[in-house]
Amino acid sequence: MSSPARPVLLLTRPLQDSQRFAAMLPDWDAVISPLQEIRAVDHDSAPLHAAPGLVFTSAHAVPSAGPGRGRLALCVGTHTAQVAREAGFDVREGNGFAEGLFPLIEAADVPLIHPHGRHLAKRLPVPGVIVYDQQALSLTDRARALLAGRAPVVLPLFSPRSARLASEAARGARAALWPVAISHGTLAQWDAPSAGHEVADRPEAAAMVAAIRRLALAEQ
Repeated sequence: MSSPARPVLLLTRPLQDSQRFAAMLPDWDAVISPLQEIRAVDHDSAPLHAAPGLVFTSAHAVPSAGPGRGRLALCVGTHTAQVAREAGFDVREGNGFAEGLFPLIEAADVPLIHPHGRHLAKRLPVPGVIVYDQQALSLTDRARALLAGRAPVVLPLFSPRSARLASEAARGARAALWPVAISHGTLAQWDAPSAGHEVADRPEAAAMVAAIRRLALAEQ
């Protein structure tokens, strides 16, 4: 980084997601300040519990479907697939992008339902049920102090909405900002000044870690 200060991660995903990602970069200082909180919403759970097949675009939706019981689950990526597998589903894993689920949906030989959040990045050609909300939160005092400081701030961005929320929260920051996005579509939603950026090679957490390390090495 151009500043002599050591860069710091600002992690804005929901708390457990941010804690899990921070553990993947144990040699980095990290400030966790979720800008979204996952909250269950009222919905009719019977169709989900009875569905012969589910489509999961987020691990947060898996508990809403009840025990897997060997039912088919089409999962957007590795982490969601892992959570669904642990719940007892027969998993088919996509490539990390919602678009990657389309051929899996076409190949499925059972009816499918898509439980998802209120803020949905892409609609799929199957019936959907809103099972949780991603409620926006404000930055913590520690996060605001970080943005007002001298250390460069690396912001991992895992979705278009998280990019919009993070860029809005970071406007006016004194610190140099370095967004690292999980996709080019996510980076396109960043709308604040930045000193540079990086995009992951694949839409998964391990590729985000590699992109962050690439950025740090390039700016040393």
